[in-house]
Amino acid sequence: MKSKYQKLVLPIILSLTLGLAPFFPEPHLFGKIRWVLGGAVGMQPMDWFDLLLHAFPFIWLIYALVDVFFLKRKY
Repeated sequence: MKSKYQKLVLPIILSLTLGLAPFFPEPHLFGKIRWVLGGAVGMQPMDWFDLLLHAFPFIWLIYALVDVFFLKRKY
């Protein structure tokens, strides 16, 4: 029988690798978020797509955490 926590393994791994890549000098996602919070001046459609790609593992992780801990499902 699978544990309900196994749903979290892949989103956590992807969030720590793809979501935070490249690691130095700062994660790419943080730079994109800072750019959006600064008004997103000069952002091209490719930049928005890049933001979505780097943010997707974290969105999936949040969904999985809500599913595991807050939704009443039988596993």
